[in-house]
Amino acid sequence: MSYGDWLRGSLWAWPALEVVHIAGIALLVGSLVVLELRVLGLARALPLPALARLALPVSLAGFGLAAASGLLMFAADTDTLLVHPAFRAKMLLLMAAGLNAALFHARGGLVRVDATARLQVAGSLLLWLAVIVAGRLIAYI
Repeated sequence: MSYGDWLRGSLWAWPALEVVHIAGIALLVGSLVVLELRVLGLARALPLPALARLALPVSLAGFGLAAASGLLMFAADTDTLLVHPAFRAKMLLLMAAGLNAALFHARGGLVRVDATARLQVAGSLLLWLAVIVAGRLIAYI
């Protein structure tokens, strides 16, 4: 029996992976939304450096959970997913979100908090929403 057959046939393994994946997404996107809304100017009473020290490790942990569980699910159905349009869109959107984050931090967006930083976090919010939508579409198209 292959890994994919076992995973899909298991009563608990696939649902457990999905729960870990969703929990990872919730940690990642939830903490990013709070931080990015602060960069956009909401809750100015909260010090941005302190909020970033809390939110960024939570985001990275969430990304780690989502990525690890996603890779395990991908390994169970590689051939189908590689040609699936929603999966391909999700991977492109993930790369765009990662590049946007790298550029944001490389240019010191948390220190500058200028118009470019605000544009980047607005783009980040949209990209992560699109990643979630594309991920859900994998099951339906």
